[in-house]
Amino acid sequence: MLPFWIALQFLSSLPVRLPGMPTPEELGRSLLFYPLVGVLFGVILWALNGLLLGTPLLLHAALLLTAWVLLSGALHLDGLADSADAWLGGFGDRERTLTIMKDPRSGPIAVVTLVLVLLLKFAALLALIEQQHSVLLIIVPLISRSALLGLFLTTPYVRPGGLGQALADHLPRLAGKQVLAVSALLCVLIAGFNGVWALLLAALMFAWLRQVMLRRLGGTTGDTAGALLELLEVAVLVGVALIL
Repeated sequence: MLPFWIALQFLSSLPVRLPGMPTPEELGRSLLFYPLVGVLFGVILWALNGLLLGTPLLLHAALLLTAWVLLSGALHLDGLADSADAWLGGFGDRERTLTIMKDPRSGPIAVVTLVLVLLLKFAALLALIEQQHSVLLIIVPLISRSALLGLFLTTPYVRPGGLGQALADHLPRLAGKQVLAVSALLCVLIAGFNGVWALLLAALMFAWLRQVMLRRLGGTTGDTAGALLELLEVAVLVGVALIL
């Protein structure tokens, strides 16, 4: 189970301590457990939603969103902010884009992007609460973290060395495809038609964002992977809320 604990430590702010430095092979296998971490996040959010029933709706949605952000330690929001700055400031140049993404400072475009994404998530959560579709709180984190596995399965990693390279090089590809298939089936079993609609939205968003990365960078980085997760989540939440 060490790969699961590696995935949980990397993707969450939960107090997980590993017994030692993982091997590259263990890092690669940890990607297989990203969807399981998504399920764990979803169950936590679903349970919290149940505890908050009766709370004023605006506060209810705000607390859910806060918990959602805290669970991941804002890791993927940081990647979104870096990617937003780099895409605007890179002027279409690959090396300039990669350089800006390494800058820890955030510019105005990063702030605006984060505000818009969080605002859309908040509004979508409010709609889901009002319509009593809390089961979607389980499948959205599952889909988004499955998308990370799908990204590493299908897209070159463009920064040599480091954690991301180890993940990409040592990911068991056949097992990864099987995990994705099981994750998709689980979404449908949990949410029915809404699960199918969520998967379709996620697939379209994934294909578009992956193509954007390939055109600019020739692949993905840790920051663009985080940006993909956040943008995919907001697209699915908003898209499903619109049809409820």
